[in-house]
Amino acid sequence: MTDAVTSGVVVHLDEADSAKHAAVLRNVSNLIDALEQGTDIELVVHGPGISILLLDSPHYETVRTLQHRGLTVDACRNTLRSEHIDAEQLVADTVIVPSGIAHLVIRQREGWAYLRP
Repeated sequence: MTDAVTSGVVVHLDEADSAKHAAVLRNVSNLIDALEQGTDIELVVHGPGISILLLDSPHYETVRTLQHRGLTVDACRNTLRSEHIDAEQLVADTVIVPSGIAHLVIRQREGWAYLRP
């Protein structure tokens, strides 16, 4: 028997390119399919990457589907403040973290795997 999964995977996105967004979302979907059930997976978005979480994003439905499959989506409060974006403008169930970069560091210190596709 294997030990229970005690840490997860944190995926970093800070790019605005829609093709990059699609690739990252495919990677996340593949992770959900391949890893042990119950593995925590978080997508941490900051900087120009925040556009993937806007309600008019072409990836809106894919993000929602992945959330329903267990993905946690984190948005950087610093980015939201600097871009004058309110939480209501984001995909539902987005978690606002104080700093996207700091959240990545915290997760890595907790033993999470770091992925920057």
